[in-house]
Amino acid sequence: MFALPLLSALAASSLAAPHLKKRDSVSGFDISHYQPSVDFEAAYNDGGLRFVYIKATEGTTYEDPMFSSHYAKATSAGFIRGVYHFAHADSSATAQADFFVANGGGWSNDSVTLPGMLDLEAPCSESDDWEGWIKDFSDRYFDKTSRYPVLYSSPSWWEECTGDSSAFVDTNPLDMACWNNEACDPQGSWPFYTFWQNADTNDYGGDSDVFNGDLTQLKKLAIG
Repeated sequence: MFALPLLSALAASSLAAPHLKKRDSVSGFDISHYQPSVDFEAAYNDGGLRFVYIKATEGTTYEDPMFSSHYAKATSAGFIRGVYHFAHADSSATAQADFFVANGGGWSNDSVTLPGMLDLEAPCSESDDWEGWIKDFSDRYFDKTSRYPVLYSSPSWWEECTGDSSAFVDTNPLDMACWNNEACDPQGSWPFYTFWQNADTNDYGGDSDVFNGDLTQLKKLAIG
C-alpha cells in the first residue's frame, strides 16, 4: 500500500511480526455494494472505527454502483478511507490499473486518503503468472499515483498463486486475510502485516479490519 520511504518509516517504528509483541491497533472495515446501507456516522462515533476500504472497480469494465455514495458518506463521517480493485488475471494488469485509477482508485496527498488496494482472491491456475501480473499492476499504479498499492490476500492464496513470493516485501504493504482470533504469520516473507482482515463480518457491514499500529501511524500511511 505505500512507497518505500513510508515502508522504511513504519519498519523503523518496529511494527514487527504480530505474534512477537502486541501492538497498538486501529479498527476499521471494508465494504462494497453488498452493503448498500452503511451507517458511517454510527460506525465512527459508536463503533470506534477509523478507516474504511471501499470497492471501486473489478477487471476493466465493472464499477461498483455504491462506490460514490459510500465514499462521500465515509468522508463526511470523518473516516480515513481508501479504495480497492478486485483483480482478474485474464486481462491486462496495466489496463486494470488504469481503469482503477480512472474510476476512483487514485491517491491524493490530503492526509485522509489511503493508497489503493489490490484485492487478490480470484481462483488461480498453473498457467497464471500472478507474480508478474501483480508487479505490472503495482508498477503502473505507482507510475500514476506515486504510491504502491496495498496487496490483499490470504496466506493460502498467496502460497498457491504466487509460490509464496517475497518480491513485494520492500514496496507494497500487506493486508492479510486471516479470520482467526489471533493473527496468522504473514505470507510472502513480509515481516509484519500492515492491515489484518480478521473477520468476514462487522457490526456496521462488510468485513472487519485492524491496522497494525496507532492512529498516528495510520495517518502517516495516508500521507505517504
